[in-house]
Amino acid sequence: MEKTVIPFSPPDISESEIAEVAEALRSGWITTGPRTKLLERRLAAYIETGRADVDCTGDDAVARYGNRVVCLNSATAAEELNLRLLGVGKGDEVIVPAYTYTATASAAVHCGATVRFVDIQKDGDAVTGMPEMDYDALEAAITEKTKAIVAVDLGGLVCDYDRLFEIVERKKSLFEPAPSDGTPLGDLSARIQRAIGRVPVVADCAHSLGASRVVGGKRLFCGAIADFTSFSFHAVKNFTTAEGGAATWLPLPGIDNGEIYKMFQLLSLHGQNKDALAKTKAGAWEYDIIGPWYKCNMTDIMAAIGLVQLDRYPALLSRRRAIIARYDAVCDELGLFHLKHHTANMDSSNHLYPVRFPGLDEAGRGRIIEEMAARGVATNVHYKPLPLMTAYGADGSGCPNSCDYYHNLVTLPLHTLLTDDDVETVLSALRESLAAVGA
Repeated sequence: MEKTVIPFSPPDISESEIAEVAEALRSGWITTGPRTKLLERRLAAYIETGRADVDCTGDDAVARYGNRVVCLNSATAAEELNLRLLGVGKGDEVIVPAYTYTATASAAVHCGATVRFVDIQKDGDAVTGMPEMDYDALEAAITEKTKAIVAVDLGGLVCDYDRLFEIVERKKSLFEPAPSDGTPLGDLSARIQRAIGRVPVVADCAHSLGASRVVGGKRLFCGAIADFTSFSFHAVKNFTTAEGGAATWLPLPGIDNGEIYKMFQLLSLHGQNKDALAKTKAGAWEYDIIGPWYKCNMTDIMAAIGLVQLDRYPALLSRRRAIIARYDAVCDELGLFHLKHHTANMDSSNHLYPVRFPGLDEAGRGRIIEEMAARGVATNVHYKPLPLMTAYGADGSGCPNSCDYYHNLVTLPLHTLLTDDDVETVLSALRESLAAVGA
């Protein structure tokens, strides 16, 4: 009998996505075009309402939901462009949690800024267990050089944005908006900094499309909370376009959303002031290059996948929640630490299921991973703290809580291709692996 092999995080692609991609290929629009623009509007509607069925095709919908989301080729590009719109550059500092993936920090490095890592709370947030920043340490790290704070909604859980906004308001006297450098981007960035008037809060929502939290007394979906937000649509995410991501932002006084959207288009398309769709209009071949910028736009092939994924997304989230409920019950029975994905004021997008094993060291954690693999279950680790990585100094002395959180953690497979039998196979493998290592 062939052994069951359960992969860690395969994409959930149905025949509907395949058919929509085929239609995109037949349409003649395979780069940025009408499907990308429609996906942007539908994502804007989803972020505002939490509904995936809002009709975004009519003129009223275009007016309401247009110019609010920009689809790009990755979340890394989205975060970098967010920081560039905010005027982050050489001599500036960006505060980043030590417990995250490299993209959270590398985007700031790409902009020429210095990354300042902040350790997490001991054993994570007291309610959810998420490896969330130590907010007291964060507040102490803010200086006159701080030009952005990047918060990470790890695993699909949502950070304490009320606390974050309280901190940046208390520290606003340290924030000095930069003057314009005379370029179109520099002028807009200076006006954005003046409009915000404090250190901007930038959300890394790579894991958290569809997650929500009560902030300022109102339940808001990720994308409608922080000043600027980035999402990931990579193949391992809940919602995928194969690769891909998106940027969004809160409205700013005195600055039209269309102006911000236009600058994102310029930054993502070589600084060219007309995209391929605009240039199809009769006599509209001529264009200008406003700045020597980047190439990170989303294609209509990618957007075709996303449009169908969004149709299916509520059901995908519901299935993830059901799997988590079963995992929670068994992990509680076994006395294992796990995240609390749903609370009275927060609903996760249910992206990751990390488990910590009390009493195990890193060698013991490695044995758990090997034992699970021997039983046909692929696992992972989210994440090795960035200060331990070569690119960031390979020194974890400044983030002891992050190192402690990481050393005995294993992430179980959590995806919508898992059947009920697969879930039970994972849990049986977990029980047997614990017994095998004597944990």
